[in-house]
Order: sequence, then C-alpha cells, then structure tokens
Amino acid sequence: MSPKTSLDGRTAVVTGAGAGLGRSEALALAGQGANVVVNDVGSAADDVVAEIKALGGQAVAVTGDVGDWSMGDRLVQAAVDTFGALDIVVNNAGVLRDKMVFNLSESDWDDVIRVHLKGHAAVSRAAAAHWRAASKAAGGPIYGRVVNTASEAFLFGSAGQPNYSAAKAGITALTLSTAQGLARYGVRANAICPRARTAMTAGVFGDAPADGGLDILAPERVATFVSYLASPASEEITGQVFVVYGDMVALLAAPTVEQKFTAADGVFSVGEFDALLTPYFTGRDPHRGYAAHSVARLDTTGTQRT
Repeated sequence: MSPKTSLDGRTAVVTGAGAGLGRSEALALAGQGANVVVNDVGSAADDVVAEIKALGGQAVAVTGDVGDWSMGDRLVQAAVDTFGALDIVVNNAGVLRDKMVFNLSESDWDDVIRVHLKGHAAVSRAAAAHWRAASKAAGGPIYGRVVNTASEAFLFGSAGQPNYSAAKAGITALTLSTAQGLARYGVRANAICPRARTAMTAGVFGDAPADGGLDILAPERVATFVSYLASPASEEITGQVFVVYGDMVALLAAPTVEQKFTAADGVFSVGEFDALLTPYFTGRDPHRGYAAHSVARLDTTGTQRT
C-alpha cells in the first residue's frame, strides 16, 4: 500500500456505520489501516466492530443518536481516549421520511433535518474544535479530513423528498463552510452524493443482480472513494462536491450566472422587470432551472435516481 493512500496510525469516526453505506465505509477505512470509531443508534455498531476486529483491525462502538448535539463530543472523545487521536470524520447517518411537500408533517421535517443536518453539524463542530486546539498546540497545520454525505436529491430537488433535499443542500453548504473555516488548520472537507444499494434504498434500486460480480451499486464502490478522500493523497482536494456510484466519480462545478438583468436608470420598476424577464423566460424548457437535471445523464446503471 502506498504511503499516500495508507491510513496506518490514523483514527476515523464514521456515523451511521452499523449497516449499509456507513458499514462499508468503516470497513474500507479499517482495511486501509485506520482505527475506527463506529457509531450507530443500535447494537449493529458492535457487530461492525466485531467484523473489523476479525479482519485484524481496531475499532470501538459508540452507540447513540447524532441528532443529539452532545454526541459529537462523545465521538471525538472516544477517538482520543481509545486511540489517542482523531484524524478523519465521515458523516453518514441519516433517516428517511419521504413525503410530498403538501403531506409533510412537522415531525417528518424535524426528524430528517435533525439527524442529517444537525447530526453532521454536531460531529463537525466537535471535530473542528479538537483540530483547532491540536493545531494551536502543534504550532501549525495538523491532519484532518471530513467527508460529508450529501445527495443528488439536493441537485434535482427530489419531489417526494423536500425534507431530505433541504437537509442535503444544507450539508453541502456546511461542507463548504467547514473547508474554508478549517483550511488554516490543515483540515480538508468534501461532500459526496452517493448511490448505493442498501436497506434504506431497497425500494428505489431493488435487488442486486445475481451474476456473481460486484454490483454496479455496491456500497463498497463508494467506500473506496471515501477511503481516498480520507488519505494523505487528497491533500489538495477540499471544498468539492462529487457524485459517486457505479464505475465513476463526477466532480461538480460551482453554479454559474446565466444572465444578469440591470435597471436602465438604477432602480427597477415592475414594468421594467416585465419587459426584461417575461420574454426571457417565455417558452423556456421547464427542466431548465436551478435543478441540475443534466447530472441524471451520468447514469449508466439502468436504475432510477434517488
């Protein structure tokens, strides 16, 4: 294993790691040599720790809900107390409460925002405070990696997932802020928009094909990329958003300005808006909006998007 991609001696926290994508990420990081703090809400975290240890790795389980703000501090403390350091955070935990916006209840909204967005923020804040203190103690930059889990749902504005789409958009913004705020301390932060065939997405992608090969939507494919972003090799990658699944990784570009409208006399009137904007949008393709529908053309898996 190359020193650039090795995680020997590093310690990672992975949330939502009891099953699915988080489990695959925890196993992949351990496979690259990292010690892993495995977080989930139930006993599945202990099962993943047992898997890692059976493969010769080191791991510890911390059970609890990342939607509780104090869980961030607990996870950081567990990493430091058990393994002496914290180097990598992979925020993955999430829940689904899919509804159309007109059927959305307050609890549907609160549950998804709390676990996804607040959970990402709680762990990121605790890790950031630890890394800032460590950098000050070291007198310079230290090693830190954050990988956050966004989704194509925020790119498309998924009609049946207004809560989930909003949470994932927030996670993307949180990632950009984390990347900028922690750059001086040596921390790199990026977001992934993954697709993976897991229990959570069983109703979307269905069963894996029984051909014996690696499923095109295997979570291990995403986990391999997460391991790369967690490694020293990713030193110059930060503040980026990637779509990740199948046999490809797509780097997304920042939004661009399509058109600028300027008031002729310095102050717009409603009539001037009508004169400028109405003809510009007349007959416009309904798919030509802020939603990034062109990203759907990346898909060669034959499955529908989330």
